[in-house]
Amino acid sequence: TKGSDPYSYSFRTPTSFAPRLREVGFDFMSMANNHANDFGLHGIESTEQCLRQQGILFAGIEGRVESAVIERCGKKIGLCAFGHNSYTLKHTDLQVVGRIVDDLASRCDLVIVSFHGGAEGRTKSHLPQGSETFLGENRGSLRQLAHFCVDHGADVVYGHGPHVVRAVEVYKGRFIAYSLGNFCTPYNVSLTGISGYAPLVEIGIDPKTGRFLSGQIHPFIQTRGVGPRTDSNRSVITEMKQLSEADVPQSQATVRADGAIVLK
Repeated sequence: TKGSDPYSYSFRTPTSFAPRLREVGFDFMSMANNHANDFGLHGIESTEQCLRQQGILFAGIEGRVESAVIERCGKKIGLCAFGHNSYTLKHTDLQVVGRIVDDLASRCDLVIVSFHGGAEGRTKSHLPQGSETFLGENRGSLRQLAHFCVDHGADVVYGHGPHVVRAVEVYKGRFIAYSLGNFCTPYNVSLTGISGYAPLVEIGIDPKTGRFLSGQIHPFIQTRGVGPRTDSNRSVITEMKQLSEADVPQSQATVRADGAIVLK
């Protein structure tokens, strides 16, 4: 760990693992998270070098790369990432968020925003109103952030950070996932109960307008030392359905029992 605090962890991955990211199809990686600076500037530069060598774009660290643009099927897709730490492009600074999203919206056909925010743990699966504080840090007002991004031209907004899943919403025709939880964390974190739920969310959007058309939650569950495997009980679907109904009843879409996300 980084210190005596039980919540103080340092994470790093061997640089030799970088090709695996390309092999599984990653085009873009967010660096705006609370562990990106665990090994200081050297760690950040090493990560950037590894990603560049694999042809994977990235963004999210203040004063470095603010956004990325990928071309697919004749469309320009703009991507950006925000976090709550001092070294990230902070999602609590809406002036910065607005400037970056506005810029991408002016240059791209589609805009995708990633954020790392929210309080952590099994008791934090519900999306609160207003700002969240955890370990003395302002973790953001995530409803406000997501809606702000859509208002400024984002077509998809997705979050991570709480280590558990949260609600999904369609707002002004655009898809928002407030937390996708953990997906492949087979060691050193709890996987009991909802902490082991690992969804993969696939969505379809109109390539001309960016409007949400349909989606599907693919249910996985993690086991220590094994990683994610298909969950025949569909536990994460039930969880995300209940959370969405409770926390964003105004959503323009609903989650069905089979994991389909459909417009109302």
